[in-house]
Amino acid sequence: MSVAVQKSSANGYEKSSAEKQAKINEVRTLVGPLSGKLSIYCSDTAIARHLVARNWNVKKATKMLKETLKWRKEYKPDEIRWEDIAHEAQTGKIYRSNYVDKQGRIVLVMRPSCQNTKSTRGQIKFLMYCLENAVLNLPPDQEQMVWLIDFHGFNLSNISVKVARETAHILQDHYPERLGLAILYNPPKFFEPFWTVVKPFVEPKTTNKVKFVYSDDPNRKKIMEEVFDMDQLESAFGGNNSEGFDISKYAERMREDDRRMPSFWTAGHTPREEPVPEPTPTSSICLDSTNSDSESDASDKEKANKSSSHGVDSEESSPDNNEQAIKEIKNGNGDVH
Repeated sequence: MSVAVQKSSANGYEKSSAEKQAKINEVRTLVGPLSGKLSIYCSDTAIARHLVARNWNVKKATKMLKETLKWRKEYKPDEIRWEDIAHEAQTGKIYRSNYVDKQGRIVLVMRPSCQNTKSTRGQIKFLMYCLENAVLNLPPDQEQMVWLIDFHGFNLSNISVKVARETAHILQDHYPERLGLAILYNPPKFFEPFWTVVKPFVEPKTTNKVKFVYSDDPNRKKIMEEVFDMDQLESAFGGNNSEGFDISKYAERMREDDRRMPSFWTAGHTPREEPVPEPTPTSSICLDSTNSDSESDASDKEKANKSSSHGVDSEESSPDNNEQAIKEIKNGNGDVH
């Protein structure tokens, strides 16, 4: 029996393994026969995650799973490769850390102030690559990841409401129960109205996983120590490791993962039993991108037919749009239903 099936519960009632497996089988029957990668995707643990996300409601979970299968077939997130998104990664705005938390969860570090492109399509495509890479590297007994978001140097020009909404949509609808914890580290005060804009688009189950942590909070060290090994955690988050982000080394890691990805989606593959890699921590310093915004957007257009994002267009995100949306929310005029 899978870990996900054993641990999942709904509404405070812990279902028996037999009850859970019966619901998983029911969803599988309703989805119907599948082939190729979609068949591999629909493991018992994947179906269980969809059921947990919908409180074990078979009808709702089936609808959700069918939509995800359609999405994966159309947008092929597992076929995005490093060379497709390398220009987005130059500054270290999102990367998979080479250490895990104390529960063995993969850690994705995000630094919004390191945003280096304006293409919504490109940014979402990059996010999809990072999520697929994180799933590829999850230990066999772990289904979830941690997002560690560093707000050092953040301002409203670094992020768009549109991208944030799309991020929440993709994570909730197509990667259910993958987020275990999101730590927002030192968000500025003016981030609060932005969070007010985005929060209505995020399910309560997800918002409950969001934790605000401030470096001047006396409880900060205790909070971080409960989640991370402080000798592995980078100094930007109060850890003891001060090594910096190296895009060349990181690119090699990603290319190696790209070479492993096809076997991950091969019928009959079994979870690997690999030790957790030694940590390669990073700092909060953004590297200068070697690609301009115009080059990034041009690259996106050239590769759009190969791999695209979740139906988003390539409009540039605008700080003015962010500020306008926030003003509408503060004035009670924003449509956030």
